[in-house]
Amino acid sequence: MAAAVRSKSLGYLKRYWVLYAMLLLPVSFFIIFRYIPMNYIQIAFKDYSIVKSPMEMEWAANHGFEYFIKAFSNRDFLYALRNTLLLNLLDLVFGFPAPIILAIIFNELAFKRFKKFTQTVAYMPHFLSWIIVAGMALQLFAPSSGLVNIMLNKLGFESIPFLNDSMNWVITYVALGIWKSVGWGTILYLAAIAGINPELYEAASVDGAGRMRNIWHITLPGLRSTIIVLLILNLGHILGSEFDRPFALANKLVTDVSNVISIFVYNYGIRGLQFSLSTAVGLFQSVVGVIFLFGANALAKKFGERGIW
Repeated sequence: MAAAVRSKSLGYLKRYWVLYAMLLLPVSFFIIFRYIPMNYIQIAFKDYSIVKSPMEMEWAANHGFEYFIKAFSNRDFLYALRNTLLLNLLDLVFGFPAPIILAIIFNELAFKRFKKFTQTVAYMPHFLSWIIVAGMALQLFAPSSGLVNIMLNKLGFESIPFLNDSMNWVITYVALGIWKSVGWGTILYLAAIAGINPELYEAASVDGAGRMRNIWHITLPGLRSTIIVLLILNLGHILGSEFDRPFALANKLVTDVSNVISIFVYNYGIRGLQFSLSTAVGLFQSVVGVIFLFGANALAKKFGERGIW
């Protein structure tokens, strides 16, 4: 019996060895650049020394949790944690539905050439770096020299401090994020819509259903599994934070809302050379992200969805 199983396994490998050979490169990438560096997670629990390996470093005080305690007693970190949660939640609430709505609008467009043109226009901002977007935002929204405020002044309205007032900065930050990512985010939803059986729309039209009925009863249910998976993945990054986006858009007048965890790690870890503290903060982010990911996946399965595993 064992010989038969071994022979079958060898035959399978001989037939599909090319597929396994193609896996070598991505597997090697993950091992070298994802799993081996995990050895340096120890830095979060030890007193960092540039001349010692992580295994040789001395354990930090308080059973290795000294730097976690320092982080949570640091006012800058608490503000960064609050700002990260606030900005990510706003991105989730306003940014997550945007590509769904846009994908449905694209699907309903009757003229194919216009549809392709608008899709291309919507995709283009994704390929701009946040440095370029920040430069464009400064030219458009600057208090005195920005194009938008110049037009408002000519119309008799007062200038709006888009980038110099905390509340306005948050609104501008979220709006620019939606503008940059909404087009690219429609790709998966359009692919999911393309997989919906067109006979369902034909049957609904025969029964007298209009466009809104088709969207509500056919398109959205067809997108449900894709929406759930992407929502779970987004919840896994609820405590994650980009560096280039807030760093490029920030200025000294809005530091109370623009300082996020990634900027805190940059200031304390790279500029302040407090590597143990910044590693502890990064590990905290990762653990919370994994907790949210597992929780969202379990909740999705509880409501009858497949989840991501």
